[in-house]
Amino acid sequence: MASPLDQLADEILDSRFKGLPPDAAGRTVGELAAERRHFQRGGFTTPLLTASAEALEHNVHTLADFAARHGLALAPHGKTSMAPALFHRQLELGAWGITVAVPHQARVARAFGVPSVFLANEVVDGAALRWLSAELDADPGFRCVVYVDSVAGVALMDEALRAAGARRPLEVVVEWGAAGGRTGVRDVAEATAVADAVAGVETLRLVGVAGYEGELPGADAASVRRWLGQLGALAAAFDAAGRFDGLSEVLVSAGGSAWFDVLAEAFAELPALSLPTVRMLRAGAYVSHDHGRYREVTPFTRIPAEGELRPAFLLWAQVVSQPEPGLALLNAGKRDIAYDLGLPEVVEIRSADGGSRSGAGLAVVKLSDQHAFVRAEEGAAAPSVGEWLALGMSHPCTIFEKWPLIPVVTADGTVVDCLRTFF
Repeated sequence: MASPLDQLADEILDSRFKGLPPDAAGRTVGELAAERRHFQRGGFTTPLLTASAEALEHNVHTLADFAARHGLALAPHGKTSMAPALFHRQLELGAWGITVAVPHQARVARAFGVPSVFLANEVVDGAALRWLSAELDADPGFRCVVYVDSVAGVALMDEALRAAGARRPLEVVVEWGAAGGRTGVRDVAEATAVADAVAGVETLRLVGVAGYEGELPGADAASVRRWLGQLGALAAAFDAAGRFDGLSEVLVSAGGSAWFDVLAEAFAELPALSLPTVRMLRAGAYVSHDHGRYREVTPFTRIPAEGELRPAFLLWAQVVSQPEPGLALLNAGKRDIAYDLGLPEVVEIRSADGGSRSGAGLAVVKLSDQHAFVRAEEGAAAPSVGEWLALGMSHPCTIFEKWPLIPVVTADGTVVDCLRTFF
């Protein structure tokens, strides 16, 4: 019987999916991919998001290799892509499991057979905890680790799990935060109180400490290093107090896509514990990278000898109007384009015959729901009606979420697959 992942190739194409060829309606995803159509000449309609097959594969290999070199367990953040095919590629390359942020994302991961999930949030929803308890009880091989950051949260989790008749304790890590930051305890006293609360119930089991440095106020290398040192010190204090007795390992986890170089250095210097330590990195945006924020903040700009990441996405739109000199309107806007971390940039222009030129001198200056406003700088020629413009965007998470089915193209423009997302 085909796995849920394999069954994605059997999904029927219809009007739910933007940009696909109208004459492909009724075919399956697998059949369309097998036809090896060209994204511009094969009947696809604009706006159209494409993902580079080569860039995706390069990126997943690059961070897997980085983690292996530095003795890190990689648990990629699945909320970035919510694409089960990418989850499984990351697992094939040695990932510990997949990180998620909310129970819905955990359900998607489990529906597609992900064996280990790191849920980087405190879960206090009774219905979600009942589902999680049933999932753990039904599959002895399934592992799920969840944040806790409050005594009140521990009480709510315990109440829901006892009501569900949980047979396996839920593994939890105390989340370390920072004043003015996001979630997580603010000091050692609070962390100790949460750990005491976990020790006082049978439905939870403390297995480590974790947090996220990406939301530290005014984060820089020094403050991130200091915060990671505090995280390690908390793990050591818990270990010295015997809080991890009976375990086979301790989890110490942090890390997004902006500071994994500092994390690697800091985790190499973690205090020795009485048990083996799993040093876990949870970066997510690296899988597709981008043309904006993550191009600017990726650690590989600081450590180029360690590798590079490549932007995988291009949003293709056509010029549909030139209402005044120097202005072109594209048929893509906020409904199609990630814009929460900045406006897109014009990367390339293609004519109807496939000829290509650089987008230099053109800038997206405004977005409305269904249009992008492109201005030509002085001396630059505005694109013509009908031409295709490739836009590079910022923030992988909001690129993925706008497109439920994303054609994957090779360097020559051939569509070889489609990524199904589940947001």
